Amino acid sequence: MSRFSLLFGATAGVLCGGILLAPIPGAAGAPAPKTPIFHSQFGAAWMEVGDEFLPPPSGPGPVTNDPRHPYVDNGRARREGKQPTYRVADLSNPILQPWAKEQMKKANDDVLAGKVPFRPRERCYPGSVPGFVVYTLVTPFFFIQSEKEVTIVNEGGPEVRRVYMNVPHSANPKPSWYGESVGHYENGDTLVVDTIGITTKAFVDNYRTPHTEALHVVERYKVLDGGKALEVLVTVEDQGAFTTPWSAVQRFRLVQERPLTESPCAENNFDHFNFGVAPLPQDDNPDF
Repeated sequence: MSRFSLLFGATAGVLCGGILLAPIPGAAGAPAPKTPIFHSQFGAAWMEVGDEFLPPPSGPGPVTNDPRHPYVDNGRARREGKQPTYRVADLSNPILQPWAKEQMKKANDDVLAGKVPFRPRERCYPGSVPGFVVYTLVTPFFFIQSEKEVTIVNEGGPEVRRVYMNVPHSANPKPSWYGESVGHYENGDTLVVDTIGITTKAFVDNYRTPHTEALHVVERYKVLDGGKALEVLVTVEDQGAFTTPWSAVQRFRLVQERPLTESPCAENNFDHFNFGVAPLPQDDNPDF
């Protein structure tokens, strides 16, 4: 039995012969309530438009790149014949508490000194929340929807989030990489995901922005452009790390429908070039 057979066995959305079958919520024989559908019978694959947050419609926004040190990703470097660079965070953003700014300055200084910074994808760490939606441009996202749960999968890793529908948060959730996510549908076209209990081992974004255990994230997923685009409005609150709540946007595009495939990361991502990145995750106990 494959890893994905085990992974999806507990959900109502099932991978069967490479085809994603996911029932629309609703009691048998009754009209299904109007909800946004993020999949098709063949499995809709969603690719990120970019791997960093975009500005919100209004109000305070996310940490972005320091304009004095332009960021050049590998794709742009190939297209334009430039040397790729690592991100340097713009620490003038007023959302940052002083301790968070100081921690990020150390990371910036390492990059400017020629060192390689920590990046979750490079070391096969989970993307966490809200960093999950800016985790990687390499592999697509899939949604499996059922009445009680929405499972969101980034094929690379794989990275899996489970959103439990129409239930309250636990009183004291144990901190974890993806926290505790509960959700509901809003206005018939939006999936609202509310997440708490996120470990401080994770970062908020690809600029290594830290947070405390008080981090509270709300994501609103909405399909646009006749089903060809997906937009996520992210709202972040954490008085320990940020001076004010802030918001950001991420967008996805619908790509060719295909089944979800296994794309393991940690088993084959080694430091071949001895460039001193964060150590590979290790665990003395098997997953199953």
